[in-house]
Amino acid sequence: MNLADAYSIELPTGASTNPELLARFIFAHQAPWIGRLMTARDALVASFGLKTAKHLASAGEESGAGRLGIFRIYSTSSTEVVLGEDDKHLDFRLSVLCSGRSSPGAPRHLTLSTVVHCHNRLGRLYIFLIAPFHRLVVQSSLRSAARIGWPSTTEA
Repeated sequence: MNLADAYSIELPTGASTNPELLARFIFAHQAPWIGRLMTARDALVASFGLKTAKHLASAGEESGAGRLGIFRIYSTSSTEVVLGEDDKHLDFRLSVLCSGRSSPGAPRHLTLSTVVHCHNRLGRLYIFLIAPFHRLVVQSSLRSAARIGWPSTTEA
């Protein structure tokens, strides 16, 4: 393993606990700078033969595989959706987990966890370069979604 992290936020009362709905909401409401960062990333990685966001999005259309944005859906349950992608340089998984629904009024949390396994030097270099940006993107995405207001349980 070459990167593992987790970020959690408390969900307000009435917010949906559908992890796929919440993941879609987070990705749909990211700050504009994240899109610009992805464009720059794509321009750099394409020269190394790595998958770009455009390639990932079209791969889902061609294969009919379940996707959430640019990510392949590996598994879903009532509390978690696991997303990710495999490439020649690394494999990564992103878990979107809703927890804490055990008793009425108990706090509920949404946790985004990322695990990356690098296959070679290119993967390790890539993670070394993007890890600081990854952390900023995840934290910013959670803050933006909270600021906008989470989808409600009626939207699930």
